[in-house]
Amino acid sequence: MSQLLINDYLKQLDLIKKISGSSRETIVREAFKDLLKAWGKQHGLVFLAEYPLKTATKTNIAVDGALLHELRMPLGYWEAKDADDDLDAEVSKKFRKGYPQDNIIFSDDTLAVLWQNRQEVLRCDMTDTQALSKLLKLFFSFERPEIAGFRAAVAQFKTDLPAVLDALRAMIALEHTKNPGFRAAETKFLAHAQDAINPALTDADVREMLIQHILTEEIFAKVFDDSDFHQHNNVARELYALEGAFFTGALKKQTLKGLETYYAAIRAAAAQIASHSEKQTFLKVIYENFYKVYNAKAADRLGVVYTPNEIVRFMIDGADWLTEKHFGKNLIDRDVDILDPATGTGTFISELLEHFRGQPAKLKHKYLHELHANEVAILPYYVANLNIEATYAAISGSYEEFPSLCFVDTLDNVGLHTLI
Repeated sequence: MSQLLINDYLKQLDLIKKISGSSRETIVREAFKDLLKAWGKQHGLVFLAEYPLKTATKTNIAVDGALLHELRMPLGYWEAKDADDDLDAEVSKKFRKGYPQDNIIFSDDTLAVLWQNRQEVLRCDMTDTQALSKLLKLFFSFERPEIAGFRAAVAQFKTDLPAVLDALRAMIALEHTKNPGFRAAETKFLAHAQDAINPALTDADVREMLIQHILTEEIFAKVFDDSDFHQHNNVARELYALEGAFFTGALKKQTLKGLETYYAAIRAAAAQIASHSEKQTFLKVIYENFYKVYNAKAADRLGVVYTPNEIVRFMIDGADWLTEKHFGKNLIDRDVDILDPATGTGTFISELLEHFRGQPAKLKHKYLHELHANEVAILPYYVANLNIEATYAAISGSYEEFPSLCFVDTLDNVGLHTLI
């Protein structure tokens, strides 16, 4: 397969040169870009052009391309140069500007140079198919410490989480028996949850929400840049109060010690997040990994696999175009109500908010009155609540509770018996 991809690249490059009559970087680089895309696709990687980076000196730069893992962490980078350039001189110039040196290919239409771990490891003629194949295999086999650490941490998480869950459940049962303050806090939270989320919630739901909150609060803090906004959310605020009735200080640290490698890996990965889109993807990957370990049966029953962000944005753009064409209105306009019946982690609503960016007055009205979402499982409901509110706060510059998220099975509300 690798030789076929390289042969296709050489054919495409030759065709581009013949048709354009040029060897300019902006023209001929398209062939190598397609090669990187196709090769990366085999490894489950996404190619992003003009990928923005911040150097150690806080200077903003953009590499011509980056190959990213599903966590939106980069595997490596690519920088194209003109055939008339001195490639070695250009490499030195880029490194002086702070370009990454851990895993990057520099290329023109005749030569490719691979740098890894701050040193050149291979250069080859672009027409030498075996040498180019070797260079690309080295590039794509590179593994960042953060990715390796995350994979190892997820594997360890599967081993360690059951014991932590047993300890938490036993601890909460004991506190319920011996701690009047905790019982009062439980009762208060149940009443609040029944009022704010769903009247059908029970004591068992409260305990599961508390456990899930304890296990995921650090994840949220890192994904949302250590902001304390999530402590203003009406549900989260009460959960923090309930947690504070017994689970603080050394007890908390000791109980969660077994999961520290997982949290550390998340912290390292979260530090790489550079945009709203990456944050949404990262949140979904983390949630899927967490929930499939936390409650494998429910994850299998509910189908905890979410729509890729690219498809979500296509759906929004398409719906916006269709409503304008057929009804003379855009999604942002008044009296256009939008329902996400199975919101998961809230990506669809969050992407809608991004779509409406730049129209603050209309956005506020839409957010408070005409966006609606349902979720059937309590953990994604909680994640979605925090995610949607964080997205709105980041866009608007002010925090507002999202009033229209319901903890409910949408299919229970459509009167299926009337359709049979």
